[in-house]
Amino acid sequence: MRQRTLSAAVFLFERTKGYSNMDSDTPRPVRVGIVGATGYAGIELVRLLHNHPGVQITFLGSNSANGKQLGDVFTHLDVTSAVMPLKAFDPSRHADVADVFFLALANGKAMEIAPGLLAQGKRVIDISADYRIRSQSVYEKWYKIKHTSPELLPQAVYGLAEIYGTKIRQAQLVANPGCYTTTSILALAPALACKAVDPQSIIVDAMSGVSGAGRSKATTEYLFTELNGNAKAYGIATHRHTPEIEQELTTVCGCEVRLTFTPHLAPMTRGILATCYATLSGHETLDSLHAFYEEFYADAPFVDVVPMGRYPSVMDVAGSNMCRIGIATDPRTNRLIVISATDNLIKGAGGQAVQNFNIMVGYPETTNLPRIALYP
Repeated sequence: MRQRTLSAAVFLFERTKGYSNMDSDTPRPVRVGIVGATGYAGIELVRLLHNHPGVQITFLGSNSANGKQLGDVFTHLDVTSAVMPLKAFDPSRHADVADVFFLALANGKAMEIAPGLLAQGKRVIDISADYRIRSQSVYEKWYKIKHTSPELLPQAVYGLAEIYGTKIRQAQLVANPGCYTTTSILALAPALACKAVDPQSIIVDAMSGVSGAGRSKATTEYLFTELNGNAKAYGIATHRHTPEIEQELTTVCGCEVRLTFTPHLAPMTRGILATCYATLSGHETLDSLHAFYEEFYADAPFVDVVPMGRYPSVMDVAGSNMCRIGIATDPRTNRLIVISATDNLIKGAGGQAVQNFNIMVGYPETTNLPRIALYP
């Protein structure tokens, strides 16, 4: 297996080599704007960037809380951050208030804002799905939204640092991956890179905390009384993250990946747990696969391949920017089983965006990002 997987290791590590080391000169603080600051991802960005040594937050955008102070909306904030004003973002008036913009908006909104910001030389990290899928027709098919700036799709860099770190460093537009996609791609990328599994055999079952739906969702299905003591599947065979996962795993594999993805809503506030199944293509042992997973992520500070016989849980990553991965094989069915866990609001949203920001501006990748989970 080692000879066969060497080229796969080079394929990915050449994209990431060197981006985790800080430049010799400390970068100056960067002016940052957060558009959509009162959503779950937006407020995580505020929290993670508030004491960042390379950041000066100069703009917080919120249409729903326009004219209020941040502390009027979020009472848990300290005195310094609470007095920051919230304003409705107007591209014609506010483009000059920051050098880097985080767009924490609903799908379909970033594509209206990003072109103007990029035209003025700003760098953009988009947390929505507007620039994640490279094909305009695939995006429009799955999201049911007409893409108004498809000319930017070839320019956007997919913001998964564990694969695209070097490209992220130079990017003007980063498409920040979502929670289900991050957790699933990181779980399966090593196995596909070393050709250990059949790329047409993959099944992903994943569960998410209710915060994954966003803060503005106030429908009945997200009420405490509907979720407490309950769990349910949704988006069966139709979930719009499916083509994104397939796109990135196809890139890693070098051949077409088709998979079945079924998400589930679980009675918890935050967290993603993905259980991934794939048919083994050869006679790889668990020992050799586990060693390759460790090698694959050796330079990735936010991916932890846990020891054999252990499997991650949501509590192992809550409040951190970590993705923890455990693997097993089932000799009876000749399948690989990968368990992957992330915090959907951090590694699956705001934390990953800060990780990308760090790479873009030259700070160490880990700056101001938590690696230790909350307990209990």
